[in-house]
Amino acid sequence: MKENQNDRQTIEKLNLARRDLKKELAKVIIGQETVLDQLLTALLTNGHVLLVGVPGLAKTLIINTLAQCLNLSFNRVQFTPDLMP
Repeated sequence: MKENQNDRQTIEKLNLARRDLKKELAKVIIGQETVLDQLLTALLTNGHVLLVGVPGLAKTLIINTLAQCLNLSFNRVQFTPDLMP
């Protein structure tokens, strides 16, 4: 019974942290709700994310803003046809 209570508290803390982080991201990122949800889900489940899309979809801005919110470093790798073997 105590384990269930601890699990519920942990889930509630994660949910609050996710909500607060999403609120901070929404101050900069507009109209990317699905992308933010998927990104945060991957982050909280120790997953990986590959953002692919045409220029101008705020991919770099999203990750840079997320890194700033979490006090992390940010690096970018860009693949273009001239860099492919």
